[in-house]
Amino acid sequence: MRIAFAEIAQETDSFSPIIAERTDFEAYGLYFGNEILERMRGVGPIGGFLDVAADQADGVSLMPIVRAWGGAGGTIAAETLDFLIARFVDGLKRSLPLDGVFLSLHGAAASANEDDVEGHVLRATREVVGSAVPIVVALDHHANITLQMVRCADALVGHETQPHDPPATGRKAARLLFRMLRGEIRPTLRWQKIPMIAPQDQFLTSAGPMKEWFDLARAMELRKGVLDVSPYPMQPWLDVAEGGWAVVVHTDNDPELAQAVAVEMANKAWSLREYFWRSERVPPADAVRQAVEAKSGLMILSDTGDSVYGGAPGDSTCILRAMLEQKISCNALVPMIDPGAVHEASAAGVGAKITIDLGGKFDNIFNQPVRVTGTVAAVSDGFTVDLHDRGVCALRRTALLQVGSVYIALLDHRSFAVNHPVLYTHLGLEMADAKMVIVKTASNFQFFGRWRKGLIRVDSPGTTQSDLTAFAWKHLPRPIYPLDPISDWQA
Repeated sequence: MRIAFAEIAQETDSFSPIIAERTDFEAYGLYFGNEILERMRGVGPIGGFLDVAADQADGVSLMPIVRAWGGAGGTIAAETLDFLIARFVDGLKRSLPLDGVFLSLHGAAASANEDDVEGHVLRATREVVGSAVPIVVALDHHANITLQMVRCADALVGHETQPHDPPATGRKAARLLFRMLRGEIRPTLRWQKIPMIAPQDQFLTSAGPMKEWFDLARAMELRKGVLDVSPYPMQPWLDVAEGGWAVVVHTDNDPELAQAVAVEMANKAWSLREYFWRSERVPPADAVRQAVEAKSGLMILSDTGDSVYGGAPGDSTCILRAMLEQKISCNALVPMIDPGAVHEASAAGVGAKITIDLGGKFDNIFNQPVRVTGTVAAVSDGFTVDLHDRGVCALRRTALLQVGSVYIALLDHRSFAVNHPVLYTHLGLEMADAKMVIVKTASNFQFFGRWRKGLIRVDSPGTTQSDLTAFAWKHLPRPIYPLDPISDWQA
């Protein structure tokens, strides 16, 4: 049994001014061939696939091709996607003949000349392996499902939770693939697009309308003949021609059942559409005041408009500005991606006092630089950390700037560690000493769970802000809720 596997994954923020280059993939580890087997055990959907493959009684020959994960960012450069596709297709051809293909994709990637990257990858795969070889895909559930994806894949399996559990999704998809290869099931796929988008405020699956919708998916999977129900609340900053929410259903050779479940799931999401827009966000100045007044720390300030995990540049200044204007006296931790500031702090050296214009360099539409005077408290260069199921992360050069009680961790590039305690601890800080921390994400707070005492969602501007009406949509299909009035819709 010969199975090729690969990962080409990135989440695109269409409104981000940055361009995703090959270096963005290299920062998380761009691996080829057997290096994937050495590096990816237990990491992401690929790690989950490898777990299931190792448990198979029959002889399984694995053909690792490419692992390219670029996190979240702006539109992928055309030459970067061309490079990845060329290496992938070449490796796929060298792996023939094949019995199956396992792919880890995100689902919401767009390049400068291809707004359906996943469909592009799947079409290229199908052209190499032919129509008879099963192709099973593990996806982020913030994917945008397209016609080309559905035509080219046998199964599109999404995450079950937010925060995500990528290895679990890999295991679920892999089990379907091996059951197909053993002839135990014949998956039938049906899907339904839903003409709506929603902000990130209600994206957690632990409560609210998203929990209700995802709980229904899990309940439907208990029905006889249903193999998988994957809801796809598309990430809300992807401006592409086939954008919008979707649901994909897989049954065991029962198209009528698959269609019925897809319709029921889609109509359920539509019935909850107003609830997905409910928000508890507060203005930046109020958020800082609330954090200061909290009886105990650590208070998390979710910088929703500058979510690096959603593709934002990571150089928003609005919350930092509020801290400085209020002259807070409690310890606050602030991440800031500003290569120039890192260079200046490093050149000045530990103990030096510097005045710099910080942030607002990439996103100069929603944010502007803020001038600060502070002391360089620490400098680090070349630090690499293993974030377990998220893989190896190279922080490269960082610096710590102290401005009164505010500690600003400066990064020279966008990194997964921007929302991780290691960003501060590797610079000599103790998390227990902090009263508040800015986290540049709207939903991935789990890394600070040990110290977290409260959460405040900040209504901050930026390329991942929740006010989706602030963006100039150019490609999204219309009409779509709530940008357009839709009086009645049914799947």
